[in-house]
Amino acid sequence: MNVHEYQAKQMLAAFGVPVPKGGLAESAAQAQDVANGLAAEGYVVKAQIHAGGRGKGGGVKVVKTAAEAAEAAAKMLGMHLVTHQTGPEGKKVRKVWIEQATAIAKELYLAVVLDRASECLAVMASPDGGMDIEEVAAKTPERIFATRIDPGQSLWAFQARKLLFGCGLNAAQVRQGETLLKNLARLAWEKEATLVEINPLVVTAAGDLLAVDAKINFDDSALKRQPDVAALKDPLETDPLELAATEQGLNYIRLNGNVGTMVNGAGLAMATMDVIKMAGAEPANFLDVGGGASEEMITKAFEIILEDQNVQAILINIFGGILRCDVLAAGVVAAARKVDLKLPLVVRLEGTNVEEGRRILAESDLAFEVAASLSEAAEKIAKVAGGSK
Repeated sequence: MNVHEYQAKQMLAAFGVPVPKGGLAESAAQAQDVANGLAAEGYVVKAQIHAGGRGKGGGVKVVKTAAEAAEAAAKMLGMHLVTHQTGPEGKKVRKVWIEQATAIAKELYLAVVLDRASECLAVMASPDGGMDIEEVAAKTPERIFATRIDPGQSLWAFQARKLLFGCGLNAAQVRQGETLLKNLARLAWEKEATLVEINPLVVTAAGDLLAVDAKINFDDSALKRQPDVAALKDPLETDPLELAATEQGLNYIRLNGNVGTMVNGAGLAMATMDVIKMAGAEPANFLDVGGGASEEMITKAFEIILEDQNVQAILINIFGGILRCDVLAAGVVAAARKVDLKLPLVVRLEGTNVEEGRRILAESDLAFEVAASLSEAAEKIAKVAGGSK
């Protein structure tokens, strides 16, 4: 789960990481009030959407007066901000964050990230803050320093100092940064974050460290243990189909292809997407109905797939275990009749009650193809979706 920058900064502050003073606004008038309350020599107005690259898209403005802050907020609020992470449709700006402008002497990069390969939290630092870390990694990887934290342990002081000295800080700044980094690692561990990123962490003109931008991602599977984090979720930043699926207890992720998929089991979902791509087509979604789906859930899953206007064909790949093939077939028939299905449909069933499932499909009025294997199903769906090799 992602959170907004202002939420990330509030969490950083709660863990002792210094951030600029600021406030949230949903109108130009509120923005001016916030700026007046900060009484600073300058302000930064920042669009709050779940995407990076906001500055290049016009979502970050530095202004001198509270009136100018209100003017900048008025231009941002309601706009569809397009960045390299939003897609061409952009994201609507509903809130802006106004904070004190900072006199910057130097920009650094800090992050704590879940390293799935080593099953540890990894802490990274670079003297090249303020730019895409991916570009730094590609062109000058030697300027990114990293260390790992053993599970259940804290970041040791010597580890933090080693990272920070590599960033060219003086002794006083390293002492300040040591505490900051240890607090950052503690936040990631205690809140079960998969990423805590500060880019840039700046050295101010006065020589202090300050987090002027922040991004935190959390492990969705851990939210049941983190109710305060779960409460930060912004449903307006979530894909409506993904939100509808979550409400039904379904695992759904929208992708960029045109082949809708319905499977049971995450592993089978991954395998199904792989063979679709190998056949020359592109999956439009990842939809796992799980092992205990009811006919009602199958129907809802089918409806969610069809809500995606990019879907031109559907592949259902079910291995019947706890979810019996006859239950799946009944759900598919019910949903297809309800929505008056016109799209090509390929079905591959195996497992518990497979013969009954095939009978239900055969006796329905659906026009569909049956595949005997997963590879055959992929070839059939790629052909009807226009992507077969």
